Amino acid sequence: MNKFSLMVVLALFSTTLFAKNILVLGDSISAAYNMPTEKGWVNVLQQTLNENDLPYTLINKSISGDTTRGGLARIDKALEQYKPEIVLLELGANDGLRGFPPFLIKKNLRELIKRSKKAGAQVLLLSMRIPTNYGKRYTDMFYNNYPDLAEEMDIPFVPFILEDIALVQGMIQKDGLHPSAKAQPIIADKVWGYLEPVLRAD
Repeated sequence: MNKFSLMVVLALFSTTLFAKNILVLGDSISAAYNMPTEKGWVNVLQQTLNENDLPYTLINKSISGDTTRGGLARIDKALEQYKPEIVLLELGANDGLRGFPPFLIKKNLRELIKRSKKAGAQVLLLSMRIPTNYGKRYTDMFYNNYPDLAEEMDIPFVPFILEDIALVQGMIQKDGLHPSAKAQPIIADKVWGYLEPVLRAD
């Protein structure tokens, strides 16, 4: 093996050795719903990490239509398989759209956070809002789960991740719920604003 080949092998080994995983556990908002995967905000965020020379790989295990209960059914396997340094938790919206009790949504989110922490991962909680189909009281109780859990579990959280685009023409798909491809970089930038301090402090 010549000197150049040895340097390449060592570089590859170093990259593999020090690369860290970030697990994204979410629903259609994070699963690039109705668009090519590479246009989704998770992929855009990966590009931001690469541009900042941060040795993190985003592992996107988001599933359209998933609920907090669905997340509980699969998080243990994901934590074991990928051993993430950080978990981006974006679940709960489908629970709310189906009218599940807010206390149950909160209980499931709490358990997801606990399991992530037990596995040695930091958690960044991504919060969602839902339409007022079930009335203002339900909608408020649903959303308040996120800041309440962030305080209770001592973790950072991202306020409503669609806040900057929800009422902007062209940013939401025709279904009135899912962000368009045009909105994905804006979502990525918002998440990055809260994720970067976590990464820099790691």
